[in-house]
Formats: sequence, structure tokens, C-alpha cells
Amino acid sequence: MDKLAGLREILTLDPKNSFARYGVAMELAGRGETEAALSEFDALLENDPEYTVGYFMAAQTLERIGRRTEAIKRLKAGIACAARNGNAHALNEMSEMLEGLER
Repeated sequence: MDKLAGLREILTLDPKNSFARYGVAMELAGRGETEAALSEFDALLENDPEYTVGYFMAAQTLERIGRRTEAIKRLKAGIACAARNGNAHALNEMSEMLEGLER
């Protein structure tokens, strides 16, 4: 069984498993299945709006395909999430990316 199939099996048993959902999104993004990956990031953040890294990776995925405005929106939401949760590392990384996109 490949990694993606294993993660999807976990989601079959537990559809709100954030770690597995994030893994599926990342695996799809790595395979170039961008729209499917973005759909998984959306599901992840809908079910677990405090999963900070999901915002950052979704923004990176959006930026890679030229959807800059959406990437900026996702980063701003992620920065707010990181601030709420005291995640200084994520806050700094997303702030730097946002600054670059807003230039």
C-alpha cells in the first residue's frame, strides 16, 4: 500500500484526523495534483482551523500555481492562527512569505 492509500484509509476510519488529512494534502501536492491538494487543505482547515501549518502549506501551493491573492488571504488567516496559538516560528515564516507576496 502506498503512502496516500494508507492515509486515505485512516481518513475512512476517522474523517477528522488532521494529521492524516494534512498528509493527504501534502502527498497530493507533491504529486502535482494541486486542485485535489487544495481541496484537502480546505477540508483540513474547515475541520481544524487551528492547524497552523495547513495555512502555510496551502498558501505555498496557491502561490506555486499563480493564485497570489488567495495565497495572501490564506497567509493572513494563518498568521492570525499562529498568533492565537503562540507559534512564533510559523508566524515568522508566514509573515516573511506574506511580505514577499505583497511587494
